[in-house]
Amino acid sequence: MAIKGKLIIVGGAEDKGRPQDIPKNAGDNDTAVDEYYEKGILHRIVQESVKKEKSRIEIVTTASTQPKEIGKDYTEAFRKLKADNTGILEIDNREQAGDAEVLKRLQKANVVMVTGGDQLRLTSILGGTPFLNLLQEKYHTENFIYAGSSAGAAAASNNMVFQGTSDLSLYKGKVRITGGLGIINDVVIDTHFITRGRIGRLLQTVVANPRILGIGLEENAALMIYNGTKMEAIGPGMSIIVDGRGILDTNFNDIADGESISIENVTLHVMSKYDIYHLDSFKLNIDHRNNRDE
Repeated sequence: MAIKGKLIIVGGAEDKGRPQDIPKNAGDNDTAVDEYYEKGILHRIVQESVKKEKSRIEIVTTASTQPKEIGKDYTEAFRKLKADNTGILEIDNREQAGDAEVLKRLQKANVVMVTGGDQLRLTSILGGTPFLNLLQEKYHTENFIYAGSSAGAAAASNNMVFQGTSDLSLYKGKVRITGGLGIINDVVIDTHFITRGRIGRLLQTVVANPRILGIGLEENAALMIYNGTKMEAIGPGMSIIVDGRGILDTNFNDIADGESISIENVTLHVMSKYDIYHLDSFKLNIDHRNNRDE
């Protein structure tokens, strides 16, 4: 059965319409800020939703230790895009994730925006709850959007990286993985990817099980997955795909924990805006239009 919903995963630090959110080369006047913002990730989320500016958007702040502040940031950002029908769901414990009023609000939502923070906090609160069950059901059966940024993106897959420093991540055993929210299977998603030098985390994850596709999202980068099989780059930042199915050799099973990993023939793709990756055929179609902002 085809998946009816859309999954939008964001690498974090996405543009929210503030002058500090845009790169220096975009200009420093109000027009430049507006133009950059109107081509941004949150704008695309609104336009992809079933009712566009009239869609009901629920902002889930569970991953954050500052839920009110981050909820306000997103509410204001969506309102700048004329998407005023927004609410904040502060689910701070597992009991709240089964509350009838919370589930009623989720049932009416067209978009759920899961914010950044701590992905382990997110999964430990929502995992196995009526809220997550309904969220998964809506994604599979309705014209519904799950949008996650940073922790909200990293937790979207059934496999989730939750620990591993950049400098040690290519030493065996230094990357830790647990179960995510299970919105999408057979991938692992890492965020703030280039800024924080996280390529090693994906490489270790993929070499441990080459069936898993690694997805690395840079800040202000996003991928939209629709029909459960097509993945389009929709943000200005870059995304990295790590495919381990063609690995020919590795020392992974021969070394002890703490020793460095060798890998032969891992495939890496770089995606930028409008490129499409096919999850069913593992093929990348690069967009060659001259003006990529049109």
